[in-house]
Amino acid sequence: MPARAAADPVASPASFTSLGLAPALTEALTALGYEEPTPIQREAIPPLLAGRDVLGQAATGTGKTAAFALPLLQRLPTHPPAPSRPSVLVLAPTRELAMQVAEAFHRYGRAVGARTVPIYGGQAFPQQIAVLRRGVHVVVATPGRALDHLRRETLDLSGLQAVVLDEADEMLDMGFAEDIEAILEAAPAGRQTVLFSATLPPRIAKIADRHLDDPARILVAREKPAAGTLPKVRQTAYIVARSQKMQALGLVLDLEVPTLAVVFCRTRHEVDSLAEGLAGRGYRVEALHGGMTQEQRDRVMKKTRGGGADVLVATDVAARGLDIEQITHVVNFDVPESPETYVHRIGRTGRAGREGVAITFAEPREHRLLRSIETRTRQRIQVAQLPTVVDVRAKQLELTRAGIREAILAGELDSYRVVVEALSAEFDVMDVAAAAVKLAHQAEAGEAELKDIESPPVPAPGKHRERGDGAKGGKRERPGRGARPPMARIWIGAGRIANLRAGDLVGAIANEADLDAREIGAIEITDRYSLVELPEEVTDRVVAALRATTVKGKRLTVRRDLANRPERPARG
Repeated sequence: MPARAAADPVASPASFTSLGLAPALTEALTALGYEEPTPIQREAIPPLLAGRDVLGQAATGTGKTAAFALPLLQRLPTHPPAPSRPSVLVLAPTRELAMQVAEAFHRYGRAVGARTVPIYGGQAFPQQIAVLRRGVHVVVATPGRALDHLRRETLDLSGLQAVVLDEADEMLDMGFAEDIEAILEAAPAGRQTVLFSATLPPRIAKIADRHLDDPARILVAREKPAAGTLPKVRQTAYIVARSQKMQALGLVLDLEVPTLAVVFCRTRHEVDSLAEGLAGRGYRVEALHGGMTQEQRDRVMKKTRGGGADVLVATDVAARGLDIEQITHVVNFDVPESPETYVHRIGRTGRAGREGVAITFAEPREHRLLRSIETRTRQRIQVAQLPTVVDVRAKQLELTRAGIREAILAGELDSYRVVVEALSAEFDVMDVAAAAVKLAHQAEAGEAELKDIESPPVPAPGKHRERGDGAKGGKRERPGRGARPPMARIWIGAGRIANLRAGDLVGAIANEADLDAREIGAIEITDRYSLVELPEEVTDRVVAALRATTVKGKRLTVRRDLANRPERPARG
């Protein structure tokens, strides 16, 4: 059956009531401020209410959580839930997404008395077991933790009416394929199965063929801006040498003045280093990466959502499922290695009709990656000159002027006039005003040292860059204190086909090479090989250690990665 494209919102107006939702749910939606269903909700709710399986392709931000949550809540049994025996199981790739989906079920489900619980790694088992035994209708879980409960027999799937795979492609990318298969095999044969994914590569299609029964196929294309309107995300790239990226990031943030910016990095070490550097410039910064405990992550998310941060610095894996309404800027500290990653990142801003900003820092040799992203996304990324100190100072003065104007319009200045009158008897009124502006500006903008950055030349297509990125004698600058150490990558001759997971590699490297797991950088696992980023100084030691041991019972071919940075293979 061919996929149905979502109906045009203008040509096919609909209400939640017309889709068949019960009055209790539609009233709850009205109270929450929902006015009309999104395209994915219009297409998915009717077949789900009818009990059909659904295979949907939809990106983050399209309203897909409500699209599957509302009809599944309506189909819940009326009797109280049995201990550890839920009616609905939702699988999500990350803790953050599991918590968000569970919160959505809780908000919508209060009207029908539904009980929902999120379960994920990092929480104590006794706490989760106690909640499950009290009885819940809906469990939202990460695959690994759901499988752990199944093996402990603290989660019983025999009463399941529906299973949802949310962000299925992300779960497969994170190595959860075996866990998902095991969970689906343990679920009753007659349950309803729902699969949503941002992309539908062949491996997703295989899961759908095995586990979905004649599904309704729904495709929600990304919303295109109307002709003559500005795009919702302004996309800009700056060409800058790696050694100058930190300084460039500070200048750009000073110029842009984001409400909340998310800066994406490749490694945990880079996250910590950038967070420290930005904090030194006066920004309220929070860091988020896989080396943090769940308690630390919860604290960071609570503070960020509560407006206690200007910048959130994060790795991709740690930020999966991140959905914060006030994000105005997304910054790629490095060019993402796949267009899909780029699109997924920038989709976190520019929502609800507001314009967002996506900024990418590219080294001269990465210029081709920008062109590749443009080709795949069919969107223009403007390559701009880095802002100068003059640009930043002018923007800061403009903000000071706007603040003073607002204070004048707000009134209530009588208590300050006595100061002006006293000084105007001694000085020119214009000088008094200028001095007041100077003090206000210094209080707002601070006196941080700013330096201009000279943008490096972009190499012409087909030309090889000089060794050392232009440094004399081909030598790179030695990183300063707290800077990211030189990194290298190793190539390992096994991947998904050999059932190799990131956790297997981290465990082997940490145990056999006696390396702190926090020093391990980005891990990329393809079907037939894997790439692991490591500090240059320990790379040879790790290669030797892995060659001398077995991983998952096999001896692996391990060597330094000879390519500079090969393009990421397409998914599937």
